[in-house]
This record gives sequence, C-alpha cells and structure tokens, in this order.
Amino acid sequence: MELSEFVDRLDEKLRHDEYADADASANGLQIGAEEGTVEHVVFAVDGVQETFELAADADADVLVAHHGISWGGFDRVTGRTYDRIATLIENDLALYVSHLPLDGHQELGNAAGVADVLELTDRAPFGELGPQYIGQRGTAREPYAPEELCERLESTLVTDGQAVQHLAFGPDEIEDVAIVTGSGTDWLEEAADAGADALVTGEGKQKAYHAAQEAGIHVFLAGHYATETFGVRSLEELVEGWGLETTSLEVPTGL
Repeated sequence: MELSEFVDRLDEKLRHDEYADADASANGLQIGAEEGTVEHVVFAVDGVQETFELAADADADVLVAHHGISWGGFDRVTGRTYDRIATLIENDLALYVSHLPLDGHQELGNAAGVADVLELTDRAPFGELGPQYIGQRGTAREPYAPEELCERLESTLVTDGQAVQHLAFGPDEIEDVAIVTGSGTDWLEEAADAGADALVTGEGKQKAYHAAQEAGIHVFLAGHYATETFGVRSLEELVEGWGLETTSLEVPTGL
C-alpha cells in the first residue's frame, strides 16, 4: 500500500481535521516520505526512542503511536529530538500519530476501550473540548461496588503491577461512569454535574482529591499508559483488515 493512501485512510477514519484546533499534537504523518510504501506496521502508545528502535529492529515501515514527538512544532532539532528523528530517517521508518482523536473516537478510541472493559451500555460522548469530545460515558449493566470496579480495572489494564488509585468519595453503588483517559481530572466537575457516580481516568492532579470529595464522586486513577493502550490496539485490528503485516509493542511505564 502507498504510504499516502495509508495516511489518508487513517486521517479520515479518525476525523483528524475536526480536532485540528483542539489538539496541540500534530496528528497524522509526523515523519516520513509521502511517496513511501507500507507493508509492515508497528503500533505503540508512545513514539519514543525505545519504540523507534524496536520498530526498526522489526523492519517496520511505519510506527503508529498515540503520543508522538511534535507538539506544536520544533524550535530546534537538537539533542534527544535529533536522536529520535535520526533513528526514524536512518531506518526509513515513518511515524504516524493520533492523539486526542484516538482518545475520543466512540468506537476505536481509548475511552471506548475502557468502557468495553467495564461493559458499559447506553454510551454517549463525554469530555467536551471545544466542539469535540475526548471521552465516553455509560451505564453499568449491574451496579458496581467501588472495590469491584477497582479490581476490574486492575485485572484487565496494563498497569505494570501498579495499583489503581481510588478517591472513594462517591455512592456505595456505581452505575453511571464517565471516562477520560490519560490526564482527565480536569473533567471531574463535568462528570459530577452530569450526575456520574465515578470518573475513570489515568493520572490525577492534587486538586482532584478535594474536588472529588466536595462533589461526592468516585475517581479511579488507573494509569496514563494503562488507559491509553486501547486505541492503538483497535487501529492494529483495522490495519490487519487492510492486508498489512502488524506488530504490537507493549512498553508500559507504570504511570
């Protein structure tokens, strides 16, 4: 497959144009010669030196990542930025990135994957960011006890052995769950105002403790990496259906 066709297909599926004004990430093809071809695609959460080297060792043509290396452009290509770009160019390895579009995609996204794990029904977009959404909200098939929901997350997510942190300020039964993966506690008030019993996200901020306590809502901090593995897995399944060879890389951070 031509790299340009590969990029166009993913850009359209992930609606990158609609997130252009909301996302600091340069979504789409960040590094690569557009006249290239694609036979083997590697998928990873983070586009960093370690995953670049692993993808190069696998003789991949493209690395698809959730977190890339361009966040509003480069002032200088030196130091670690130079090393990363050099690894890609020297190995003829393209880098394709989808950040917020892959968080909020209601079928393929990270929040949708967490909702799958929790078997939520009656799902709807959640987590407003301008005109777009970066999360999902749904209803538990059967109410969760807080400890049960925490155990479900710990047993199914790639937490690298880290416990899920739980701010236990909500009701004894959890039915309505809001999800914003990664660093999502900025949407805690939105979740509480919407009537959610719990917010599931990756990592927290100091102020989230008191905000959750005052709002009377549970917050589950399951890890930034752990909550954001689902999108790239979904994209891998999609690309396999195009007849391309794929490889998945797991490089958990425990954070």
